[in-house]
Amino acid sequence: MQIDIITVLPSLLEGPFSDSILKRAQQKGLVNIKVHDLRAFGLGKQKQVDDYQFGGGAGMVLMCEPLANCIESLQQQVTYDEIIYLTPDGKTLNQQMANGLSLSKNILMICGHYKGIDQRIRDHYVTKEISLGDFVISGGELAAAVLTDAIVRLIPGVLNDETSALTDTFQDHLLAPPVYTRPRNFKGLEVPEILVGGNTKLIEKWRHDQTMERTKSLRPDLYQKFSEDS
Repeated sequence: MQIDIITVLPSLLEGPFSDSILKRAQQKGLVNIKVHDLRAFGLGKQKQVDDYQFGGGAGMVLMCEPLANCIESLQQQVTYDEIIYLTPDGKTLNQQMANGLSLSKNILMICGHYKGIDQRIRDHYVTKEISLGDFVISGGELAAAVLTDAIVRLIPGVLNDETSALTDTFQDHLLAPPVYTRPRNFKGLEVPEILVGGNTKLIEKWRHDQTMERTKSLRPDLYQKFSEDS
């Protein structure tokens, strides 16, 4: 998979992609992540990428020309399955969306900044708009890092144990069961006896029951979706 990301602040994405799972995925050749500085396509000597919004109001807007030139330059080299704009008014990211995007071959992400990007870019180029939730952060870079991580970890071969991703919270609209590790006794708090008894069938039943109970209690909205899909 190839993931291209357009941003005015490429340094914000150096850390997330240079360590842990995303680093290993790139080293294995399972994903190629490229960050593109929009200012390379800026206008004039000042490499301008933003301007005041028509109609007045506070905040600058990323301009059409730099974004269009950057997108079209990349499209000459790559055919994208999705061109994604990270924005608070997009569709809220969930596990099912990440699952679907993980099957893509090439993805382009556009990081908004300031008051966002000119609507004409959204209308003409963008195929999917994604939000992390009903809140606002300073720019789309952190959202792009989160989305990239959510997608890449699902690519076969990225995780050492590929079944791990299939048992994550939100798969099948359910929360994951509680997990425990050594020591067996921590300050008088014991690991549930069933988990150390060695009976696989009983352990799986306990985990299933815990998953259902936790989802119903903590996220009744997810439990309802699960019930409707079952």
